[in-house]
Amino acid sequence: MDSPNSSSHSSSSSSMATEAFPSFPNPNATHRPSIPDVISTSSAPTTVGASENSRTENGEHVDLNIDVALAPNSAPHITPLSPSGVLRHRNTRTNTFRTLEEFEEFERRPGWRPGAEPGIDPKRPDGGHDYIHTECQITVVDFSREDLQIHELNNAELIEFVRRPQPSWVQCRWINVNGLSWDVIQALGRYKDLHRLAIEDIMNTRNRTKVDWYPGHAFLILSCLKLVRLIDDDSDSSDEGDFEEGSNESAVRSTRNKFQRWIRGKKIQHPTTASVLEKGPGPSTPGQGFMHQPTGLSDLFNPNTLRTLQQYHAAPNAARTEYMEKHSALAAKGLAVSAEQVAMFITSDNTVIAFFEQSADTVEEPILARLQSPTTILRKSCDASMVAQAVIDAIIDIAIPVTAVYADIVGDLELDVLTHPNVKHTKSLYIIISEINKVFSFVNPIQALISSLRDHKTKLSPEAVSRELQNPLGGVIITPMTYTYLGDVYDHCVLITENLTQIKESANHMIDLIFNTIATYQNESMKQLTIVTIIFLPLTFITGYFGQNFGKFPEADENNSTYFWKIAIPVVVGTVIVLMRDIIYDSCVTFFQRRHIVGIRKRKKSMEARRRDRLQFPRKS
Repeated sequence: MDSPNSSSHSSSSSSMATEAFPSFPNPNATHRPSIPDVISTSSAPTTVGASENSRTENGEHVDLNIDVALAPNSAPHITPLSPSGVLRHRNTRTNTFRTLEEFEEFERRPGWRPGAEPGIDPKRPDGGHDYIHTECQITVVDFSREDLQIHELNNAELIEFVRRPQPSWVQCRWINVNGLSWDVIQALGRYKDLHRLAIEDIMNTRNRTKVDWYPGHAFLILSCLKLVRLIDDDSDSSDEGDFEEGSNESAVRSTRNKFQRWIRGKKIQHPTTASVLEKGPGPSTPGQGFMHQPTGLSDLFNPNTLRTLQQYHAAPNAARTEYMEKHSALAAKGLAVSAEQVAMFITSDNTVIAFFEQSADTVEEPILARLQSPTTILRKSCDASMVAQAVIDAIIDIAIPVTAVYADIVGDLELDVLTHPNVKHTKSLYIIISEINKVFSFVNPIQALISSLRDHKTKLSPEAVSRELQNPLGGVIITPMTYTYLGDVYDHCVLITENLTQIKESANHMIDLIFNTIATYQNESMKQLTIVTIIFLPLTFITGYFGQNFGKFPEADENNSTYFWKIAIPVVVGTVIVLMRDIIYDSCVTFFQRRHIVGIRKRKKSMEARRRDRLQFPRKS
C-alpha cells in the first residue's frame, strides 16, 4: 500500500508516472538485489524527485532523490525508471550512425518502404499507392469452336466491357493488354479476383521469372527479349532539311554528318542520344526517327519506357549503363536487344490475361492468325492453358534471333582475332559476355517455369477436362495437350541456352587466345633481340678493346682491319655456340624429325597413288 505522501506526489508532479513505484530495497542493507538489464534510450535525461525527500515502504526508508544526469565514468547503484517500471539508461554520447530513411536512390519501386504491407489491393481506388495513368491498347479475343470475336478496346472501354456478363457461347477468353495502367489492372483484378501479391508483381517490373499458384488462378512472370533496329536520326533530319533549306546547305550538312561518323568510326550513334528503337508508330519527338510496319493490332510505343538489355534490371549506375550501350557490339550493326516483363494469368474459368509493356502486337499477330482458322489445334482445343503455351512459345521464338546475331558477331570477332589479335578486342568480348550472361539469366529460368506448368498436368480424362475447363471451382487445369506442346517450348529454351553457353565459351577462349598470342609475339621479339645481342656482344667487347690508347700498334698504324676480323670471327662463333647450344641442339633434332616425318608422308602418298592407279587401270590377265 502506497503512503499518502507518495499519492500526493504523484498527483502534484507532472514529471512523475501515474502508476505506483515498485518497492526499493534499503541502500544501507548488506544484501543488494540484482539489478535488471539496462536498456539504452535516447530520451532526454530527467531527474526523478519527490515533494518529500523520502518515501516509506513496508517500514523501510528509501531516498528518492536520484540524479539521472550522471557523469560517464560514474557507476550508480540505481538507474531511473520508465513509466512501465523498466530500468532505462541515458545515452551519454552521440550516435555514430543514423538509419537511412531515403530509399529512392537505391530502390526504384515507387512507394516502397521497408516493412510495408505486401501486395496491392485492387478494391481501393489507388491501391494504396500513387500510380500514373497510361493509355493502353487492349485486345479481347472470345472464341469457341464455331465462332470468334476480336475486340479492340481502350482503358475506359475495357472497364465497361468487363462489367457485362460473358456470352454463353464463349468457351475461352484471351485478354491481351499492351501497357501498364492502374485503372486497367484494377478493373481486371476486380473482374477475376486476382491476388494482391500478383497485382503488386505486375506493377513492379523488376521481378524474377516464376509461376505462382493462387486459388482460382495461376500467375506467370517471364522476360520478353527481342531484336530491334536502331534508327539514326541524322538521315531523317537531313531529309527534312531538303525541303526546308537549299540544296547547298543540305549538301554541307550531309558532308558534315559523314565526316563526324568517320571520326567516330561508327555508322550508328549512341542509342540513347541520337537513335531510338524500332517499334511501333507513335508521336515522334524532335530528333528521333521511327521505322515500323503497322500490324493492325496493339501498336503502343513509348520511347521513354522502352528498355534495352543493359537498362533492364540494371543497377542505378547510369554511367555504366550508358557506357555499355555505347560500346555494345550490336550498336555497330545498328541493332539492340529490348527487354520487358510479361505477366500472365491462367484462371479457373478458362481465361488468359496477359500484360505486356510494349510488345503485345508482336505476340498477338501469329496467335490471332492461328485462332482465325477453325482447323488449328489452338482453335479446336478452346483451352486457356494452350493459349498461354502459345504466348510463351512466341516469346521464346522471338528470342532466337538474339542468339543468332550474337553468334554472328562473335564469328566476325573470331576472324579478327585469328588474323590480327588486339587488346581492344578483349573489351568488345567482355561486353558481349556480359550481355550474353544477362540474356542467359532471362531465358534459363523459363525452363523451370515450363517444368512447373508441366508438373501440374491434370489427371482427368479428356471428357472430364472438356467439362471442367469453364468450371470456376475446378481450379486451373493444365491439359495433357498443353503438357505435350510445352515440351516443344522447353526444347527451344534448351537450344537457346546451349547456343548462348557455346558463344560465351568461344568468347572466353578468344580472350585467352588474344593474351597468349600477344605474349608469344613479345617472347619471339625478345628472342630475336637476344640473338642479335649475343652476336654483337663479343664484337662490342673487341671494338672497345682495340679502341684503347696503345703506345705502339703496328696493325692500327698500317690501317689493316684483317687483324680485327681474325680475332672477332672466332670469338663470335664461340660465343654463339656456347650461349645458344640448347637452341642449336633443339633445332637440329627438330630438323631431322621433320625430315623423317616428311619422308614417311611422301612414301604414304606414293603408295596411295600406286593403289589408285591399280584400281583405275587393272592389269589384264
